[in-house]
Amino acid sequence: MVKPFRLPKKRVIYMNRSNLYSNTHKKKLIKNDLAAYAFLSPWIIGFVLFSGFPILYSLFISFTDWSLLGTKNFVFLDNYISLFQSKSFWNSLYVTLLFSIFSVIITIIWSFSLALLLNLNLRFNSFFQFIYFIPAVVPTVALAFAFQLMFNKDSGIINYLLGVVGFTASPNWLYDPKLVYPTVFFIALFTYSTGQMLLIFKSGLKEVPSELYEACEIDGANTFKKFLYVTLPAMSPVILFNMVMATIAALNNSFSLLYPLTGGGPNEATNVLSLEIYNQTFKNFKIGYGSALSVILFLIAAVFASIQFKLSNKWVHYDS
Repeated sequence: MVKPFRLPKKRVIYMNRSNLYSNTHKKKLIKNDLAAYAFLSPWIIGFVLFSGFPILYSLFISFTDWSLLGTKNFVFLDNYISLFQSKSFWNSLYVTLLFSIFSVIITIIWSFSLALLLNLNLRFNSFFQFIYFIPAVVPTVALAFAFQLMFNKDSGIINYLLGVVGFTASPNWLYDPKLVYPTVFFIALFTYSTGQMLLIFKSGLKEVPSELYEACEIDGANTFKKFLYVTLPAMSPVILFNMVMATIAALNNSFSLLYPLTGGGPNEATNVLSLEIYNQTFKNFKIGYGSALSVILFLIAAVFASIQFKLSNKWVHYDS
């Protein structure tokens, strides 16, 4: 018996739209991520080559006894033991902490005060903003040499002006232990950090909602209360950012300010860790010992930043 011919059954494939959409969405996300990493790659490569690798290599050298000319002899923790037994190190650590804390406080208050003045929308604001920002574009070393001439005991213009108004004494501003710190902190007001923080503070003040000030005026608040209960809470994230950046700048960039001014004197009163690193590394050719000092300075900067972020939970407000 002949069987009837039957057409084969067609296989119907049903596409799940949700799966198709999710796969397409994932491909787009991956493509966007790759594009973002491609744009970030110059910075990542630069960070790895010029920051990450030197930090790790410096950590390795800190465990060696290297004089730059000979071979690297692995001595493990000997450099750190010698470091903590050195009176010069403890003096430099004390000077570093003192200089960093006071310079950060002074520069933050100064730049914030200038930003508040520039936020008043008075005449010639643009001119004064330009004047206040000039130190930010002047190299710190050139600025330090200029102030060194101005505060010179015999030929400086500061002592000359004091003599004009009747002061007969000629203070030795940069080499008197009682005067060197006030002088250095005054000069620190004209460094790059202050000008940079000024612009950041001024931009942050523009973002404070005016409705909050109007509500305070309706409640009868005076200028001080508006500053205390509106300006400071709204600006607290900006203050935190500037504090962290100013702290790192005070720890790492103090060399370019203090070396031309005082060279670490008088009697190592301004011999911060960055100066001690320079002296031990490039004058005494103790590369391993200098690298150990650099590791300590790196750890101090990390600890300072961690403490600031930890304490920020109590006073920084991120809600508008």
